[in-house]
Amino acid sequence: MINFFYETDFILDSEPNYIHWLNRVVDSEAFSVGEINYIFCDDEYLLKVNQQYLNHDTYTDIITFDYREGDIISGDILISVERVRENANSFKGCFKTELLRVMAHGLLHIMDYNDKMEEDIKMMRSKEEEKIKLFHVEQM
Repeated sequence: MINFFYETDFILDSEPNYIHWLNRVVDSEAFSVGEINYIFCDDEYLLKVNQQYLNHDTYTDIITFDYREGDIISGDILISVERVRENANSFKGCFKTELLRVMAHGLLHIMDYNDKMEEDIKMMRSKEEEKIKLFHVEQM
């Protein structure tokens, strides 16, 4: 089950479309959906989580807590809508595409994709692009 929670004024425009897409993302990697919670928040909310649980005193766009058991994907994925919007502006991209990228990014972490080493970053970016296209195909 995929759930959305909002700790800010932001609300997804069509939750069922996102749920369907996220299920396809998980299926495309041969995993199953357990319980995945997306929590949309602002920078300060996510900074407090980063400080409290990860001992990091930095702003970030996403924090993923992985509760996966075998091939069943479960986790809490916290996303700073402010940071996503800022990143979209910095990269001269669109907010919706950047949001999809970050949403997929959290799932990909739970499915064992990393982004610490250069080679891993390239693979993560490639997978993000692949998963974003699944959303756009679905909307046609």
